Amino acid sequence: MAALQVLHTDNHLLVVYKPGGVPVQADASGDPDLLTMGKAWIAEQFAKPGAVYLGLVHRLDRPARGVVVFGRTSKAAARLSEQFRERGVEKVYRVVVCGQPRAATGTLTHWLESGENGTRVVPQGRGKLSTLDYRVLDRRGGLTLCEIDLHTGRKHQIRAQLAAIGCPVLGDLRYGAPAPLPDRCIALLAARLTLDHPTTKARLQFRAPEPPGWPWQPLEPR
Repeated sequence: MAALQVLHTDNHLLVVYKPGGVPVQADASGDPDLLTMGKAWIAEQFAKPGAVYLGLVHRLDRPARGVVVFGRTSKAAARLSEQFRERGVEKVYRVVVCGQPRAATGTLTHWLESGENGTRVVPQGRGKLSTLDYRVLDRRGGLTLCEIDLHTGRKHQIRAQLAAIGCPVLGDLRYGAPAPLPDRCIALLAARLTLDHPTTKARLQFRAPEPPGWPWQPLEPR
């Protein structure tokens, strides 16, 4: 397991890059997880004895990669969680999909329901209202690079909604991609996260570095 890649830290925040395949929180697999890695990094970096607090305030799918923020105090974690609930956090994703959306820009609105086998689109009123905006950035060889502005944070939302319009995320076998990627991840990147600092209220933006093996070069097409 590679060393934790820290993008920012202060007394209230820890912002890190999550590689693909690493769970944000410990699960039944027993694999190393980002939350435990973050606690270990703080303990070593600041020579903290005893248990280290680190608050989980949002998640990112295991096969995806990108920016993840934690609260370093319970107050910071509570304020960050409130921002996510109240949609005060701007979440921008880069995604490579199989095929092409019909329009270069658009809004996708579906009702989603999650279960043991994933997330699916259901008739209006049965699941949770889910909305995102997309913008096509580039097209190449039957694939499309899109930027996603996520307005709701449902489980597997981007993956399920793009699959529903016939454009599954590259490498995402669960939602209809034809083949896996070599690293077994999916081409979904939490590219930018913009939020208010929990104590200073300053507006902060954090950007993911270019992931190893990302299937679209350059990451920022001109």
